[in-house]
Amino acid sequence: MSVHTENLIRRAPGNPDRLLLDHITVDIPDGAFVALVGPSGAGKTTLLRAIAGLDPFDSGKLVLDGRNTSELSARERNVGFVFQNYALFRHMTVAKNISFGLDVLPRSQRPSKSEIDRRVEELLDLIQLPDLGGTYPQRLSGGQRQRVALARALATNPRHLLLDEPFGALDPVVRRTVRQWLRSLHDRLGLTTILVTHDQEEALDVADRLVVMQDGRIVQDAGAETLEARPATPFVMEFLGETLSFPGTVTGGLFRPEQAHVAPFTLSGIADGPAKVLIRPHEVHLTPDSAGAAVQRAGSRYGLTRLLIDLEGQTVEVLAPAHGDNFSGGAKLHIAAGRLFRNDRLLETANTEQIAAE
Repeated sequence: MSVHTENLIRRAPGNPDRLLLDHITVDIPDGAFVALVGPSGAGKTTLLRAIAGLDPFDSGKLVLDGRNTSELSARERNVGFVFQNYALFRHMTVAKNISFGLDVLPRSQRPSKSEIDRRVEELLDLIQLPDLGGTYPQRLSGGQRQRVALARALATNPRHLLLDEPFGALDPVVRRTVRQWLRSLHDRLGLTTILVTHDQEEALDVADRLVVMQDGRIVQDAGAETLEARPATPFVMEFLGETLSFPGTVTGGLFRPEQAHVAPFTLSGIADGPAKVLIRPHEVHLTPDSAGAAVQRAGSRYGLTRLLIDLEGQTVEVLAPAHGDNFSGGAKLHIAAGRLFRNDRLLETANTEQIAAE
């Protein structure tokens, strides 16, 4: 039920210089729920299909449950795969769609018809569609089709469940409901689940761990809290949510931002040189300053006030408490809670509570 890849390489067909998978090494233990996240073209689906045995790879090692997949066909990998478009058979009923993987097994491995029927009934109950076995897919809602696709993937009792952008066609409300149901299903059945998505909110909602991919490489592999507090690169932080960037220079233990009206702050353990601070809009702290930046209110979000701050050539949006200070006379920004980067790598600081300088 575990998945291990080591230096997995896949070259683009017809273009051997382009790596779709660039030395991918990852460990997914038994029972884990892991999300492969990243923008389009990052290599997420390529990796998922390699694990399933649907696509080849050029070099490296892929091990499922301790067995090298060079010895296993796709059928022998004990994997359930849910495609982005569900891939349900329109000419088959829901029940026949679910039983398809069992119906096509070799005769020596195929359960009896009564056993298959019983398995279909169990799965219809599991996906909370007990009375729709005789219905055809085109009569189902998007959320119901998604659950049927999951039931079909589970029919052969796989230990690995692989999902390729499974919620993309659903509206936001249905999507939230289905992914919560999927997480519950994962926990109940003790599956090892790998989800491919470009939606960071979706990944954070259901997965124990996120493997962030970019240009065929793994940029960072960690839990949500680590990714938020200690993103390995600016790309990781920017991919996972709205981000403000403040370039500047470290001199003698003081970070001085380039932008006007942004306060410097002290730190320790960082060599002098250029750097930049990345921070979430709600982490910026403002203080009234008659000589500071012009502030314009622009509505609200999540119970916070949206403020547009004019930094003399750059406008940034921050989120402040709804009943905060009056900034009609201007404001100064304090960014000491940010993450400090140099050459696109997170810098370690000796103090975790950075103190804004006067």
